[in-house]
Amino acid sequence: MPTTHGTAHWQGGIKDGRGSISTASGALSQYPYGFASRFEGKKGSNPEELVGAAHAACFVMALSLILGEAGLTATQLDCRADVTIAAQDGGFTVTASRLTLTATIPGATEAVFQDCTAKAKAGCPISKLLNTEISLAASLTPS
Repeated sequence: MPTTHGTAHWQGGIKDGRGSISTASGALSQYPYGFASRFEGKKGSNPEELVGAAHAACFVMALSLILGEAGLTATQLDCRADVTIAAQDGGFTVTASRLTLTATIPGATEAVFQDCTAKAKAGCPISKLLNTEISLAASLTPS
């Protein structure tokens, strides 16, 4: 299996410093991030939103695999991962990743859908990576 990477560059102190992040694919190239974008809601990226994007992407790919094994193919899977960071024990900890999924899957029953989403949540490699509470709210829309 391939190994890929992301990089980060930082200059300065924690509050006045600036950083940039890049990905091997070039999807991000020296994209800015810093204290203000991470903790104060200012423009720029932050590690938690990148983890959220990775978690959502990994989850829908895992779900697509599991649906295929059940003889189903999704017309559409839209997932959002809300990643929470909180002050804990004198530092910061990612405390949760909340997956919210809306799916259109022709022929899927609610029971099969819920079973497949639970398996995808548990089996997704990014879910396995995260040592935090991972919740899932999944809704099936009519096809």
